[in-house]
Amino acid sequence: MAGIGGLGRQIVLSMVVATIASVLLTITGLYVFYGVVIRMAPHLLPMTQHWMPSQIEWMVILALCLAAAGITVIAALRLARRIVAPLVSVARSARRIADGDLEVRAEAGDRSLSEAATLVDDFNLLAERLERASQAVMRWNASIAHELRTPVTILSGRLQGLADGVFQPDPPLLRSLVTQVEALTRLIEDLRTVSLFEGGRLDVRLQPLDLSEEVEAVVRLMQPGLEAAGFTVEADLAPCRCEVDPARIRQAIMALLENVKRHAHPARVLIRLKRDRDQVRIDVADRGPGLTPDFAPYAFEPFRRYMDHEGPLKGSGLGLAVVLAIAQAHGGTASYATVDGGACFSMVFPRRAGQARRAASPVTPRGS
Repeated sequence: MAGIGGLGRQIVLSMVVATIASVLLTITGLYVFYGVVIRMAPHLLPMTQHWMPSQIEWMVILALCLAAAGITVIAALRLARRIVAPLVSVARSARRIADGDLEVRAEAGDRSLSEAATLVDDFNLLAERLERASQAVMRWNASIAHELRTPVTILSGRLQGLADGVFQPDPPLLRSLVTQVEALTRLIEDLRTVSLFEGGRLDVRLQPLDLSEEVEAVVRLMQPGLEAAGFTVEADLAPCRCEVDPARIRQAIMALLENVKRHAHPARVLIRLKRDRDQVRIDVADRGPGLTPDFAPYAFEPFRRYMDHEGPLKGSGLGLAVVLAIAQAHGGTASYATVDGGACFSMVFPRRAGQARRAASPVTPRGS
């Protein structure tokens, strides 16, 4: 029975035990019957040459068969209860989950039936993940509503002020409106990127190019804003031919530089691009303060926003989630490390599309 699992082994053993018990009961019962009758009442057994059992023998055989059947029924009922109990528990729990009770769990009972226990464990794992998914949807809906409320409220108020004549349509006001629209557009695109990746539908349009040129273009775009905030931008970009989605890569680098602008102390920020065999690595390093040890493990989870010791929550909590989603969509990953007292966020992914497809896996993104 080497290839038989726990449930199959229990069924086989129960049937073997019931059969052996029935045979032994029949043999022993007949042996005892004939021994007693021959010694005590031999006249009950007519000595004839006829091979058919007599009436008394038929009665004994029937009684022994009934007793053997009773033993088999008892063994079968005991085994059936052990098998059916976890299945009934799974069925009841499934009905309660269908009615909206996501906290219910099935009970395995006798874990010696490994197949039934595995079924219950898998069902409970499914129920746990379903509960977490439901909670995540509720958190997402609440977080999305919160993040969209601020720019929409500002736009609504200022546009209403323009309509009522409270504000004059001067260039500063119009620029502030454009800024709010751009922030709202970035937020919506970040939400779309993370949502598509979590749903397994984030497509990347890979094309061969020199990645250093794309990174340099983003750095030039972001450099005036960073310098205005007090940062000194340095770029160390090695030429690197690879197959990437340029739009997605630009989105990820912009998210990393926005993260620096929002959280780092004004100082030097280094953007480094280097090739390591068949992989590409992009580092964005600042001079601190970095992430606290208790927050760092959750930095890439959506809507996990960092709050320093001197200020309130900053950002939408989606920037690093976008970075990780894009890196994983390219078959790579994103990470954080503390380097020389500052924060260093990195993206690593394969250079070629074939390597990216082999490396990619449906990992749930984590982002900040």
